Amino acid sequence: MVVLTGYETVKEALVNQADAFADRAEFPIFEDAGKGSGLIFAHGENWKVMRRFALSTLREYGMGKRTIEDKITEECSVLTKTMKTYAGKPFDITTILTAAVSNIIVSILLGKRYEYEDATFLRLLKMINENLQLSGSPAVLLYNLFPKLGFLLGAGKKVRKNEKELHDFIRTTFIEYLQDLDENDQRNFIESFLVRQKQENRKMTHGGFFHNENLIGLVDDLFNAGTDTTTNTLRWAILLMMKYPEIQRKVQEEIAKEIGDTKPKTDHRAKMPYTDAVIHEIQRFGDILPSNLPHATLMDVTFKGFFIPKGMHIIPLLTSVLHDESQWEKPHEFYPEHFLDSEGKFVKRDAFMPFSAGRRICAGETLAKMELFLFFTSLLQKFTFHPPPGTSKDDLDLTPDVGLTSPPMPYKTCAVLR
Repeated sequence: MVVLTGYETVKEALVNQADAFADRAEFPIFEDAGKGSGLIFAHGENWKVMRRFALSTLREYGMGKRTIEDKITEECSVLTKTMKTYAGKPFDITTILTAAVSNIIVSILLGKRYEYEDATFLRLLKMINENLQLSGSPAVLLYNLFPKLGFLLGAGKKVRKNEKELHDFIRTTFIEYLQDLDENDQRNFIESFLVRQKQENRKMTHGGFFHNENLIGLVDDLFNAGTDTTTNTLRWAILLMMKYPEIQRKVQEEIAKEIGDTKPKTDHRAKMPYTDAVIHEIQRFGDILPSNLPHATLMDVTFKGFFIPKGMHIIPLLTSVLHDESQWEKPHEFYPEHFLDSEGKFVKRDAFMPFSAGRRICAGETLAKMELFLFFTSLLQKFTFHPPPGTSKDDLDLTPDVGLTSPPMPYKTCAVLR
């Protein structure tokens, strides 16, 4: 295994030598579940075809466009209404926040939304969360090293059981589509896949990438990735606003000045450099995917004077880029000024890589950015977040929890209406 650290090294591999480092390493726990289908853990031609299809279809269903913006805005209204019911009393935001964020990807995949109390929906979200936590646990790391010892480790079994339940759900939910599929009127991502599947079956070209395993893998990947990372970034956002009330106040002042009481829109972002800087800094500081997902070399490559053979596991450490001391003034502090110039204008930073970079950059990046901006501004427009009574801002713990991704530790907040 080769570990890449620091902005210059990671950029050189993922961007400047993108082709050589574009494969995905095989990890037993994920190979067991997906058999290399779908998008995130796919390889070769299958990965290329699925990525092309996923990107073009996500765009078709509004990624980066007004249609999806309207859905996010509607979901923000439901979320803020739900938060009002807590009447400023302490509560754990995780469940309703996860449901709200997940509904956005669900609307693209299924063309519907779920109520936050829906039992099936809550079960799915619980399984996703469990799997991500377990996937980063010592037991699963051990399983990845010694898969033959799997029978001794309960965590691996639990992950596989959850994956099977999730895949069964996807199968049963989508088989009903097969009955009444109108090729001329596709209403969501899954229907687009099924129509494409029918067309490929008729032509029998392409060696058949549009099979059910790939559909289940794709939906699983998009559902997981479209739920967890954005939710956890927003959980960091609220924790950091409680920890730094003066930053929260400055964001709210900018919201009042630029948006007032109207609903936030993505067009507002250009006029809100401070809020934009704070969201970027939340992503940098929150460091949601510290070790990145493992890459692999597609060919023999000489890199920085070292010979790396084809098929080598590569870990491009994103945390080392987001905390690189040569790139950030205060790498280990929460400091929105990283993204502002001396006049308070927003500045892009090359070392800002929370979505990774190169060929395997996050497929949902534009959707995630839109969600983060709209959810964050909607919440801070309506509420001020305080620690629960008896807890001071100094008591708030910024240590991340364990998992494949890095969520904050569980916490309670008081959302006080403004």
